[in-house]
Amino acid sequence: MSVIVSAGLPTGMEGLTYPIPFSDPEAVIRIAQHAERLGYHSVWGNDHMTTQHYVRAEFPVPPRFWEPLVTYAFVAANTKTLRLGTGILVLPMRRDIVVTAKQIATLDHFSGGRVEIGVGVGAYREEFEALWPDAKVHRGDMVEEGVKALQLLFSERAASFDGAYYRFRDVELYPKPQQKRLPIYFGGNSANHLRRVAESADGWIPAGMEADRLRGHVAELHAMAAKAGRDPKAIAVAPQYVAHLGRTQDAAVARFKESQMYKHLMSLRKSTLKDQIGRPMEDINLIGSVDAVVSKAQALKEAGVTHFLGLYFAANSVQELLDQMQIFAEEVTPKIAG
Repeated sequence: MSVIVSAGLPTGMEGLTYPIPFSDPEAVIRIAQHAERLGYHSVWGNDHMTTQHYVRAEFPVPPRFWEPLVTYAFVAANTKTLRLGTGILVLPMRRDIVVTAKQIATLDHFSGGRVEIGVGVGAYREEFEALWPDAKVHRGDMVEEGVKALQLLFSERAASFDGAYYRFRDVELYPKPQQKRLPIYFGGNSANHLRRVAESADGWIPAGMEADRLRGHVAELHAMAAKAGRDPKAIAVAPQYVAHLGRTQDAAVARFKESQMYKHLMSLRKSTLKDQIGRPMEDINLIGSVDAVVSKAQALKEAGVTHFLGLYFAANSVQELLDQMQIFAEEVTPKIAG
């Protein structure tokens, strides 16, 4: 079974996974072009609107969080074959779903049909509350409803929707996306996402999940998909992992623990990664020597991974990130992709 490998793009990662400054526009384009030259399937950028509390406390200047869909318009113009994914687009922060659908469809045409959309609730509820301080919503239900609305807008000539969070009437959204079925993934480790993916999505994006646990969830996902009348093999299992390669296991772990990425993962143990408390981050993620990372990746592939989606390379400079991308592409990907 073949597996896809893609790279993370720092659209909203300064101060979180990378130091400030890091991702100016030139660097973002350079990283995307590097990914294309190295044969990565796609790049995946994330979505933040305001600075997280712990980032404000650590850095004297704010990070640059680029809006991913607009950023991808520039990336598309500077690449030819690289696919462009959101990992993830935080739908609860985007209250006008029709405008979001229009942006996605437009980007898909201008990129030549290279767009893939991962959606989720977002790791930091404080961001949602900053944008909508008085809103009373269940963000998971809101994301599920948003995906139904997007799929309706992308498929029906004139679409109407009357949900708890999204409402529109007789919207003729044209042009539809260039792709006959634009891939949509649910991102997150919540058990509810398995049902959502099984019922309607093209893929599932869990975060930093060890092989044994992933294997069990993949079995659940496939069973639910079959029950829903869908082909389980048509659904991508596309987890995100942090990667860092070193000459030895000890050298890789030591460098990883010096990175801003490590601090970020520790912060997520209060939300997205709360089930990983007590487990060393370097054991769960693709951290180590080339041989160790290949072994981990093979185990994850055997557990059901079809796409190592948006690998986030731990690095404290753009050059270190580019170097890590190259080592992985040249020394790991050929051993796991086939």
